[in-house]
Amino acid sequence: MKKTMFALALGASAAAASAQSNVTVYGIVDMALVRESGGLATTTKLTSGVEAGSRLGFKGTEDLGGGMSAIFLLENGFQSDTGALGQGGLLFGRQAYVGLQTRSGTVTLGRQYTPQYLAVAAVDPFGSGTAGDTKNLMASTGNGASRMDNAIKYASPVWGGFSAELVYGAGEVSGDSAAGRQLGGALIYSGGPLTLRLATHHRDNDTATLKNTSAANNTVLTALYDAGVLKAHAAYGRDKGLNSALPRNLANPFGYAVAPTPSTDSDVVLVGVTVPQGMGVWLASYIRKNDKTGFDQDAQQFAGGYRYYLSKRTDLYGVYAYIRNKNGAGYTVGSAIEGGTGNRGLNLGIRHVF
Repeated sequence: MKKTMFALALGASAAAASAQSNVTVYGIVDMALVRESGGLATTTKLTSGVEAGSRLGFKGTEDLGGGMSAIFLLENGFQSDTGALGQGGLLFGRQAYVGLQTRSGTVTLGRQYTPQYLAVAAVDPFGSGTAGDTKNLMASTGNGASRMDNAIKYASPVWGGFSAELVYGAGEVSGDSAAGRQLGGALIYSGGPLTLRLATHHRDNDTATLKNTSAANNTVLTALYDAGVLKAHAAYGRDKGLNSALPRNLANPFGYAVAPTPSTDSDVVLVGVTVPQGMGVWLASYIRKNDKTGFDQDAQQFAGGYRYYLSKRTDLYGVYAYIRNKNGAGYTVGSAIEGGTGNRGLNLGIRHVF
């Protein structure tokens, strides 16, 4: 009897396995020597996730028939220099969602990137990483690191080169459905060598105890043009309201007598270029932050670098960036996952994708 039950259990397990999703395991291991200067102290360190956050991910699909598929993605971030979990110790802090994909679009539920962040990352010559990261001066929306918790996202199919994304993130404050709520969206056009994105993000700053605060609103228009011999990158962003343009390092990294005041009204412009050459690509960008408040704490970032591909999955990179702060602004040169400690940064690293 026990043998029969065991055989039945094995059969049931095999049947369940055959119905499971088609699962892919993937990841990135990224390590670099980083030198940060211009702040209270010069720092030299070997650190993880400089060009791209080190990660281990699982994604899968299951064909449900009738043109519908179930999809999921679980992505863990980790520090390859110490083995520690990233994103504050979250197990799947990079992304964690499940959803349905049909001919009419895709709906996903869970922790996901904001459309505003995806628009900026897609046009950043440095891919939202290294010392040239746009996040050093351009707003990072969401719950942190440009991700939204408790999010429902819809991504449309492409119609005549156009597509769209809409996302809603519940604040989950008892008795106040608006507190902490987030809304975002993007309209994308891709035709030939040109890709345009218009994206926006709204976040209600109210909490269970803090009421009637102003909301944070971020809007960005980006353009990418592939001329073959080079790619031209451009973006214009508008940030308005409390917490709409927080510096990445809020600990007064330059030791000012009066700590920098986060802007509540600013705009930002990015221009950049990537130029392929042989087995590598040259990278450069300029970002100007214009603080429209009375503090007039503007900033400019200059960044340049080179990425050399040893293979399709492994590259070496060297990047340098410098931020010129004005009137006590406190912006720092960080990287893909770190905020930085000074206004100058040098990265020499290696990234492997699997």
